[in-house]
Amino acid sequence: MNNVTWLKGTLLDWTKREGNPSLPPDPEKQQTANMERDQRLAVLGFMLLLMFIYHMNAARQTILHRQVWQQARDNFTLIRRNIKERRHRRKTRMANYEMLLTLHRQRARSMWVNPRPCSWWQHINTNWSDTDWQRNFRMKFETFQHLCNILRPSLTRQSTRYREPVPVELRVAICLWRLATNLEYRSISHLFGVGISTACQITQEVVTSLNRQMRDQYIKTPSEMELKAIVMGYRDKWRFPQVAGAIDGTHIGILAPADHPADYYNRKGFYSVLLQAVVDHKMKFWDINVGWPGKVHDARVFANSSLFYRGQDGTLFPEWTEQFDGVDVPLLILGDAAYPLLPWLLKPFPEGRGLTQAQTHFNHRLSQARMTVERAFGRLKGRWRCLLKRCDAHISLMSHIITACCILHNYCEVHNEQWEDEDAEVGGQADEADNPHQAQHARHIRDALCAYFSH
Repeated sequence: MNNVTWLKGTLLDWTKREGNPSLPPDPEKQQTANMERDQRLAVLGFMLLLMFIYHMNAARQTILHRQVWQQARDNFTLIRRNIKERRHRRKTRMANYEMLLTLHRQRARSMWVNPRPCSWWQHINTNWSDTDWQRNFRMKFETFQHLCNILRPSLTRQSTRYREPVPVELRVAICLWRLATNLEYRSISHLFGVGISTACQITQEVVTSLNRQMRDQYIKTPSEMELKAIVMGYRDKWRFPQVAGAIDGTHIGILAPADHPADYYNRKGFYSVLLQAVVDHKMKFWDINVGWPGKVHDARVFANSSLFYRGQDGTLFPEWTEQFDGVDVPLLILGDAAYPLLPWLLKPFPEGRGLTQAQTHFNHRLSQARMTVERAFGRLKGRWRCLLKRCDAHISLMSHIITACCILHNYCEVHNEQWEDEDAEVGGQADEADNPHQAQHARHIRDALCAYFSH
């Protein structure tokens, strides 16, 4: 019998006793019964209290057990979820790695260099004569080697474990062949055994190296000793005194640029940039101005050049004068009708019916002496055919290419590399100087020289 059943029986028995009216009312027994009842009620209350406390503790333990179990179940669920996520991430990483490995295997180079035949370059190095080298590379083999030695510091590339760099000699030869023939890079690639992009890059690198390392040496204003030699050269060859050079401009054909193409369309009917040059008696350039659009007149190019500013400031030449017919004649540059008449720049008398015999003779003598610049342009374009026909290089590279060709022209002339294929060009006309005093002084100088030639 459990505690609850016993308590129920005790209460029922006590109730029957208390409620039986047949028993006699005995005071002592009544007192004893009351004491027993109180004791039983106290015991019963205490037992009920214990049972209540027990059940409360049991309920609390049950709740705690349930919370612990729920926490354990949540932790287990979280652990299982983390394990699944880690497995999924691991599978994703492995799949990505396999995909990248597959792509790398597909894109991996089978070779670092596409094997190309180099037998032609080896053949010309061993079998060509100086005449062959001069005809094709515009210079003898010894002159070519000297040029390679000048450019070697800036063109030498580092060797790596993947492949050997292109030799300096081959780099210079590719550039010279391109400038001399204006051949497309695809054909140059087949000839020299390099890639098309490699041939293009090498040409640009050599052109840049020529401009950086050789321009200051081969294109510069003559020194006093060089000026004396130039003046004596013009005097001895053409009997024209006080001449320090001849000036003219020429058009270099280009592709129509994307920006402002109309500015480059010249009066001759093609797109071009202008090259203004001053040459000495040996047809070497000592001043150039490159890059003006072909639509611009020669006189405007001249008026915006550093040559004009130095001439006007009196810093271009030393103050060497020679007197003719009572007029002090300074050092002069000879130009055609496209240039203004200045005290230091001489142009011919305007053509017309009023021209005297002396003036006609003067114009003829001036034209003979000034032909050095025309012949220099012809020799320049004859050597470097990229300037003779349309050059397909980008407009941003044209100035560098033209300057490099002028440098190479002077280099060949210094080393006495002869070239006979020359073309002459004719310029336009321009007005005289805007300054009346300068114009009057220039006319006096021209008249004095005209009188000198008529004697």
